[in-house]
Amino acid sequence: MTTFTRRLALTAVAAAAFASLPALAAEKVNLGVSIPAATHSFMGGINYWANQAKKDLEKEHKDLKITIKTAANAPEQANQLQDLSTVTKINALVVFPFESAALTKPVAQVKAKGAYVTVVDRGLTDTSAQDAYVAGDNTAFGKIPAEYIVKQLGGKGNVVALRGIATTLDNERMDAFNAVLKNSPDIKLLDAKYANWNRDDAFKVTQDYLTRFKSIDAIWAADDDMAVGVLKAIEQAKRDDIKIIFGGAGAKGMVKTIMDGKDKRITADVSYSPKFIYDAIKLTAEARLKGEKLPATTIIPSVLITKENAKDFYHPNSPF
Repeated sequence: MTTFTRRLALTAVAAAAFASLPALAAEKVNLGVSIPAATHSFMGGINYWANQAKKDLEKEHKDLKITIKTAANAPEQANQLQDLSTVTKINALVVFPFESAALTKPVAQVKAKGAYVTVVDRGLTDTSAQDAYVAGDNTAFGKIPAEYIVKQLGGKGNVVALRGIATTLDNERMDAFNAVLKNSPDIKLLDAKYANWNRDDAFKVTQDYLTRFKSIDAIWAADDDMAVGVLKAIEQAKRDDIKIIFGGAGAKGMVKTIMDGKDKRITADVSYSPKFIYDAIKLTAEARLKGEKLPATTIIPSVLITKENAKDFYHPNSPF
């Protein structure tokens, strides 16, 4: 046997031996989770479910480490993302952006350093900065309230809206709401202002509406926290013309009100559970532990909540 032939034979034996070994495990997953702080009850739910995911998943997977960072504003979140990338050295990220435009570049920088990125809820302005997107159905979130209001008002009346924060998801919701109203020319949208998914801001915006508009039939407060501020402003102004107050996301207090029939103005809501952050973390962690990727987009349905199905959406032990 020549030297060359002998080398080929040895190479073949080595290759066969290597092929017979068990597959190497995927690398350990060092997952960063970046979310807004619990500044209102929905974010309280986001924080609760994120920490629950860390507890459950680290217990289940020894090769998984999860680091959670919470930010009070967009600049703080951008700084935390840099720390997660350079100090914690994450190789995967689940991020719920405080704002879409302000966080797009910081998230892209994390991805550029090799981390797998899942964006949750508030989409980025450049989707090339992410690997996957997980959210509730924001189109349905805007469409369902509009359809309900139009039906309850018999296709005629004055409506005002309270938007969230300037994000892609807020645009999706408002666009869907407007699309429904376009088919009902006798429904007048008097104004739609940002109230930042915040009770106090919603109170101030509603005060302005009540001062400027002498006749309002329905208010769409695109979040149940904002609806609380709306109710306070209406009570203070002693206005009795508003027939419908429609919030959003299915907060336990609002769902209980619907179940009990306590307020004739609040008879419906639309689901959008903060538990999707748990789902996003679990999906991302388990995919990366297997060396796999998620679908580009995962949408969790939003549905109409009424007295008939409210019990299915009532979670009294949840912070939201």
